[in-house]
Parts: sequence; structure tokens; C-alpha cells
Amino acid sequence: MYAVGTEVVMVDEISFPHQITTATNKPLNLLGHGITDIEIHFLQIKFTAIGAYLDPEILSHLQKWKGKPGTSLAEDDDFFEAVISAPVEKFLRVVVIKEIKGSQYGVQLENSVRDRLAAEDKYEEEEEEALEKVVEFFQSKYFKKDSVITYHFPATSATAEIAFSTEGKDDSKIKVENANVVEMIKKWYLGGTRGVSPTTITSIANTLSAELSK
Repeated sequence: MYAVGTEVVMVDEISFPHQITTATNKPLNLLGHGITDIEIHFLQIKFTAIGAYLDPEILSHLQKWKGKPGTSLAEDDDFFEAVISAPVEKFLRVVVIKEIKGSQYGVQLENSVRDRLAAEDKYEEEEEEALEKVVEFFQSKYFKKDSVITYHFPATSATAEIAFSTEGKDDSKIKVENANVVEMIKKWYLGGTRGVSPTTITSIANTLSAELSK
């Protein structure tokens, strides 16, 4: 991934370029951003900042929602189903704000993906194996502040490439080829009212609402 142009959006002091290109050389636009956080005794603890990049072609798959305000799109899980299933390239950039062990992040991902698969009766041996590999990938990592996790979902295949980079170490990558696991990873971040980051969902809804009404 590399940035196109110099315009950036700041999310909690972390900069996200307005536009990026991946290996496919297609520019993807930052269509939503937000954070994951938790509140403990009225204290907000922020874990990660998120940027969601999508091929602008996605708008042609969402015409049914033209003219709807962002507030109603944010509550509309069918809309986010359409966002997830649209055959366009998607890229998530997740930047660590509060350092944690990779294993902690891996367990959160595992629980969410497994629960979603089980709810739809799709959690079989193949899914378990594919998910285990992802958890193992994160197991040995340490998420220092400003480490970056990226998820790249190509337009035409139901795969995902997950990459992790942290200061002073080479990037490491893993490819996920189980379509059901890939779908639920997308839903973890982009799953409407059940997404892990409500601020990101609201931001995507508002941006797409504005884009659709142009």
C-alpha cells in the first residue's frame, strides 16, 4: 500500500491518507474512519484507529440506498451486507494506539469470527483450521504503539491478506483462503450495528450517504 497525494485525515493523532493504492494499482478512497475503545469507570481507553478504504465503484452497487441519510444507513445492516458483498476491492488499515499483546487481539478476532460463523452454522473443521492460523499469526506479535495491521480484500476472490508491521521489524503477512472466515473478518470491522467500531460504521454511513446523493 502506498499513499496517493498528500492529503490526510487525522484520527486520534494518527494520519490516514485520503487515497491509497494497493498492488492492483487502483486508487482506493478513505470512506470511513474511527477507533476501537472501551470505557472503564467513565474513562475512555482507545485501542486502535481504523481507516476503511474502498474502491469508489462500490457506489454503483448501493444505488438502492440513494438519498438515505447517514443516520439511517448506520442502523441498516442490509446496507452494510451490501457493502461487504459488493465485488470491489477493500482495504482496512488499523493502527495501534494502546499497546497490547498480539495474542489479545487475536483472541478478540477469533471470538468474534467464531461466534458469527457458529450463528450461521458455518463453523466446520476447515473454518476452525483457517481461523487457528490467523490466531497463530498474531500470537507471536507485540503490538507496540503505531504498529499497523492491514487487511486487504481483493475484488474478485474471497480471500484476505493480513499484514503486520511494527518499527524495526520486517513486515509479516498471512493469506486467508477460507471464504467463510474472510467474510466474518470483514463483518468484524464492517458489520453495521454489530461491527467492532461504531465510530467507523457511522463514518462510512455518512460518507457513502453523501457520495450517493451527488
